[in-house]
Amino acid sequence: MRILISGASIAGPVLAYWLTRYGFDVTVVERAPTLRKTGGHAVDLFRPAMEISAKMGVLPRIEALATGTARLTMYREGRTKPIRIDLTKIYAATSDRHVEIMRDDLSEIYYDAARDDVEYLFGDSITAIEHDGTVTFEHAPAHAFDVIVGADGLHSNVRRLTFGDEADLTRFLGGYLAVVSAPKSLAATNEMIGHLGLGRLAAIYTAEHLDDARAVFMFRSKEELDYDHRDSLRQKELLRDAFAGMHPEVDGWLEEIDRTPAFYFDAISQLRLDRWSRRRVTLVGDAGYCPGPAVGGSTSLAVLGAYVLAGELAEADGDHLRAFAAYELQMSESVHRSRTFARGAAKGLIPGSRAGVWALSRGVQLVSLIPGSLSRAVAKLNTKGIRMHDSMPVPDYTGIDV
Repeated sequence: MRILISGASIAGPVLAYWLTRYGFDVTVVERAPTLRKTGGHAVDLFRPAMEISAKMGVLPRIEALATGTARLTMYREGRTKPIRIDLTKIYAATSDRHVEIMRDDLSEIYYDAARDDVEYLFGDSITAIEHDGTVTFEHAPAHAFDVIVGADGLHSNVRRLTFGDEADLTRFLGGYLAVVSAPKSLAATNEMIGHLGLGRLAAIYTAEHLDDARAVFMFRSKEELDYDHRDSLRQKELLRDAFAGMHPEVDGWLEEIDRTPAFYFDAISQLRLDRWSRRRVTLVGDAGYCPGPAVGGSTSLAVLGAYVLAGELAEADGDHLRAFAAYELQMSESVHRSRTFARGAAKGLIPGSRAGVWALSRGVQLVSLIPGSLSRAVAKLNTKGIRMHDSMPVPDYTGIDV
């Protein structure tokens, strides 16, 4: 059975690993000319993704490349005295097994796990998908596949080709996220420096193995801003306007925009598709059910979704319609809970009132001050809140004949 995956970021390589393990013939097509190493930002892996990574044998490498960010020094806009926060206690309250890692590092680790068993087509993309599974590419000759999977992110080309007008069924969560590569000298290893104000949050961090630092910006907006997602000049202009006059240190981070080797900017939006499959095509990760960048645990959800999709295709012995139905059923609750969590997190992380700014800063400070055992015990009572990601079930597919 031949399976084509579009996208070589996170969900694509994880899915490719498990499909090849189950004996499928896998091709991955990626628009970028090489594996993307574009700066990016840190992502969180929670218990389900950690368990799946352990099954893949890559967890030691993931843990070795963890960012190691353990402290947060936060300045509230207009105040001179910072709030110091123990991030290790925050992480412990949210998950029993957690690691923060740069997205590009994680992508490379998953890619390496099965690169010798998968055909990768870099510098190419899909232009058309026929009902019988025939796929047309920009460069490679057309070929027929039994299953086509879109793992190509929130702005998925496969989703657009398959679902048409439904492909843009998104919900704006009221904010924007930007990441800028900056000189490593602007940040300290193991410590994040942040500035929190009304409707905006800026922070900078680095990791021991990185050659640079990453400045992260999040800001609120009542309405969606007018720009094209490929127009970086317009995006940089919007970012400068949003953080003008916040703090001299933030001004310095913004100065790096014109010389940064890597820049990311996107709306914090939630994909609202309720079905992710049609005929021979299905979607995985952000391409199918992005809960919202930076607020919904989308990386762990993508890893889980890829693992489940591969397992259901194997259990269905290649009957893709049966597998797609089982996959959507297995993932439905986790996706809907992630969406609900993300809507609340977007409001909480970028507070729109002075009371919200105070509540966020004091809340995280309180968690970092109380004993870790107490904060974990209290957090475990709330599987729909901060422990939601840990509570997502990981199905067992060990009985599949390989």
